[in-house]
Amino acid sequence: MGTRHLYLARHGAADAFGDLTAVGRRQANLLGERLARVPVTAVWHSPLPRAVASAHELARHVPHAVLAEAPELVDHVPHVPAPAETPAPWVGFFDGYDDAEASAGRRTADALVARFASAPGPVAHGTADVHEVLVTHDYPVAWLVRHAMDAPDARWLGLSSANAALTVIEYRTSQPPTLVLFNDMAHLPVELRWTGFPGPARP
Repeated sequence: MGTRHLYLARHGAADAFGDLTAVGRRQANLLGERLARVPVTAVWHSPLPRAVASAHELARHVPHAVLAEAPELVDHVPHVPAPAETPAPWVGFFDGYDDAEASAGRRTADALVARFASAPGPVAHGTADVHEVLVTHDYPVAWLVRHAMDAPDARWLGLSSANAALTVIEYRTSQPPTLVLFNDMAHLPVELRWTGFPGPARP
C-alpha cells in the first residue's frame, strides 16, 4: 500500500509586516537543500507572503515538484478551547474571539485535515507513495501533529515550531499516522535556530 509522506515546515523568519527576511530566505534554502534528496511530488504553501516566498526558495531545490497554493494552510487558530481547557498563560490570547471567528478557524482546520491527513488514494497501476511539502505556519503544524497523535483538541497549544524546522508525518491505509520528526532543525546552523521565539537561548 502507498504512503503519504508529509513534510511540514513553518515559513522562514519574517519581519513585523509578515514579509520574509534575508535570514528567512537562508533558512528556507537550507531546508530545500535538505529536501533535495527526497522525491518530492508537490510543494504546497499558505497564501500569506512569508509562506509564499519561503516555498519559492525551497522549491528551487526540488524543481520537478508542483508548486501551488493551498488555502487550507493559511495561518489560523484551529480550535478555541473552553475556559476550563485553557492554560492560564493562554487565557488572554483568546480574549475577543467570538463564535463566528472560532467556527471559521475550525472549518479551516477540518479542511486541512481532510485534504492532507490521509493515505494516498489508488492510482491507475496500484498505489504509489506521495511526498508532499507543506509550507505553512506554527498553528497548522501543531494541529496536524495533534491530529496524528489523536490528542485532545486543546493539545495544539504549546506545540511550537521554529522557522523552517522540519516535521514529518506518514499516513498509511488502515494504520494510525506515524510522527517521524517534530521540529527538527538539523539542517540549520545554531544561529538560525529558534528565530521568532523570545526568551532564553534554546539548546
